[in-house]
This record gives sequence, C-alpha cells and structure tokens, in this order.
Amino acid sequence: MIRRLFRLACVLALAGAAMLGTAGPEAGAPACRDATNFFSPPDDTLYLQGRYVFQRNCIPCHGEFGDGKGPMGVTVVPRPRNFTTGIFKYRTTPSGALPTDDDLLRTVTQGIPGTAMPFFSEILTERDRRAVVQYVKTFSRKWRAPENFTAPLKIPEPPDWFADSAQLATRAEQGRKIFTVACVACHGTNGDGKGEAAIALEDAWGRKIVPADLRRPWIHSGRELTDLYKVLVTGLNGTPMASFAETTTEQQRWELVAFIERLRHEMTAK
Repeated sequence: MIRRLFRLACVLALAGAAMLGTAGPEAGAPACRDATNFFSPPDDTLYLQGRYVFQRNCIPCHGEFGDGKGPMGVTVVPRPRNFTTGIFKYRTTPSGALPTDDDLLRTVTQGIPGTAMPFFSEILTERDRRAVVQYVKTFSRKWRAPENFTAPLKIPEPPDWFADSAQLATRAEQGRKIFTVACVACHGTNGDGKGEAAIALEDAWGRKIVPADLRRPWIHSGRELTDLYKVLVTGLNGTPMASFAETTTEQQRWELVAFIERLRHEMTAK
C-alpha cells in the first residue's frame, strides 16, 4: 500500500508539472544519452589508496562493505548512502544516470548540509578525495556498465532579474503558481515539507522519507540558488523527487527558485 502511495505521489508531481507545458531544448535540459565519451569505470590505479582513505574515514557510517550499515550509520537520519545500489541523489547528470566523478568529489569535499556527512576539504588532500571517489565506485557493478553514464547537464547562472527587487517579486509570484500545481502535494502550501502526500513517501530503500523544508537557508545538495535549480533538472534518484527538466522551461524553473527564495526570506523575518 505504501509503495503504491509512493508511486502516486510521483505521478501527481509529474502530472502537475506536465500541466505547465513541455520544455524545448535549452540549458539544463537532459542531454542525449550517449555514453561513449562519458564512461568512467573505477580507476584501479587508485584502488589501494582509496581503500585506505575509506577505511580510516568512512567505515563508521558507510560500513566496511559500503552498504550504509556502519556502527554509527544505523543511528543517524537521514541514513548514509548505500553505495552498493549505485543510486546517488546529488548529481549534475539526468535522472536515473550515475553521477560524474566531479559530482562525487564535490560531496566528499563540501559534505551534505543538514546530515551527518561532513566536509573533507580540510582533512583530506585532493588526491585522497579523488582516490576515495574511485574506491566508492567499486561497490556497485553499475559503474562497469557504459549504458549507465551520460553527459552532465549545464546548470546556468541565475538570471539578472534576481538583482532587481521588483522583477524578482513578479517572478516569485509566477513561481508560486507553478509551486501550487507541481509541488504542494509533497512540500505543502508554505514549503514546510508537510504536504498531504508526504506521510506516505518512501525512498528506494523502503525507508520513510520526509520532503525538504524549503524554508531553510539550505537544502542537502547545497546552499546556492544554482543548487535549487540543479535539483529541479536532475531530480533526486532514489526518492519521489522527480526531474522537471522536460516539463518546465528554464524560465519557469528559475521562477520556482525565486518563490522558494521568497519563502526563505519570509521564514527568516519571523
């Protein structure tokens, strides 16, 4: 029953987005799935170094076998990533694709705000971080299959109108209308993550998942406006958060970002 409700929530979100129209080719839209030039299996030359780094820094949460069942991992929320499934939320690649090496490096370097995943930029050298990325890729066979790779999406910079308060207010109001159609079911009317469908949501691992409280000054994928936009075009693999790349235009996505930014300012002002 829960899984059916999970699928229903996804369908409702996609249906709402579909009502907004179909986007044409533009920045942030999915690239053609040609894996020829993007196949990036684990680099075996970095295996031993990556294993050493992983064993010293990652096992407590992610576990010896990368399954997210380390002694600390079973106690934190959200749970650590299970690398054996080859499913990653935070990427610059289209929905369903593996992340790029740079995507994984960014997570190791910057951490994930609001979770137990710390940043390692001041603890590990860049070579160590790159090595552990390669080791993480050895936990799933998906990294050996070229069809799972594709080009990253181009994430554009915020439009100039973000610097104009009058235009920003107008765009945010347009974003509110889009939000009402496509996002309220899960994220709630005021973006607090308590929409009617939220109670039934599960992730790909069968665990209850809570939609993001968009009023916070950050989301798990980052703190910048481009991080919000990125989630809208890539979706979050393994969760009910679908990609809106094919059902919204670039302008509509930035208007959504503008509305979410307004929610944040309203929350801060309280």
